[in-house]
Amino acid sequence: MSVRLLHTTRGPMAEIDGAHYLLDDVAWDDALACDSLVQWLKEAARGRPETARPDDESLLPPIGSQEVWAAGVTYLRSRTARQEESRHESDFYDRVYSAPRPELFFKAAPHRVAGHGQPVRIRSDSRWNVPEPELTLCISPLGRILGYTIGNDMSSRDIEGDNPLYLPQAKVYDGCCGLGPAILASDEMLPPSTGIALEVRRSGALVFSGATELQRMKRTPQELVDYLMRDNSFPYGCLLLTGTGVVPPNDFTLASGDVIRITIEPIGTLENRVL
Repeated sequence: MSVRLLHTTRGPMAEIDGAHYLLDDVAWDDALACDSLVQWLKEAARGRPETARPDDESLLPPIGSQEVWAAGVTYLRSRTARQEESRHESDFYDRVYSAPRPELFFKAAPHRVAGHGQPVRIRSDSRWNVPEPELTLCISPLGRILGYTIGNDMSSRDIEGDNPLYLPQAKVYDGCCGLGPAILASDEMLPPSTGIALEVRRSGALVFSGATELQRMKRTPQELVDYLMRDNSFPYGCLLLTGTGVVPPNDFTLASGDVIRITIEPIGTLENRVL
């Protein structure tokens, strides 16, 4: 059985085995405060009439009052890319990759997040910008993984490469994060063979594509959650991007008008245009 939670202009919506149920009397934040999102959505949808499938224009990012956090250097490819971009401390990222404690950082407040079909941005003071396709965990206030969505961790590689301490400026700005198109509710971990695919098109032409699998991630999702929850509280739950294993070559940078498509089956595809 496939169960999804969608955020629409009409309100939260449950998708259960392809049927859609509008939860317009339910607060979004209540969904991520439950013990099991699968069971919560089934209960919330019971007795409601089916409604039309939402179109892309009505989709909002799957976030309410939650914070968005991210993990870095969780794939070997990411470690190598960070070493290549760094001018001064290339071994810094090798230490991060090998350390027991993962790199975790604040990524976005809700107003900086774009949903499926909405624009993401590149910084005006950066010359080297890339998308980072990432599995994103939806976490309850008690630290339970309730489900999964797709994340685009936009990154200014030249800014972080100048100095690792510039990471917040490379990562956190208006339009810096894409999330969507929905939350796949699940009480189980996704299979290690789950693929993450990225495409970037410019004027209709494919200018970059790449793919990886979850089994290439050095750390487990639960390990990242356990570290994030240490001495930290999230009253409304949170979302955690788990790092990228797909990095374009060093001569590639995003341009205004590019279309970014990230696909993780069985979640779906997140598409954003660059401003």
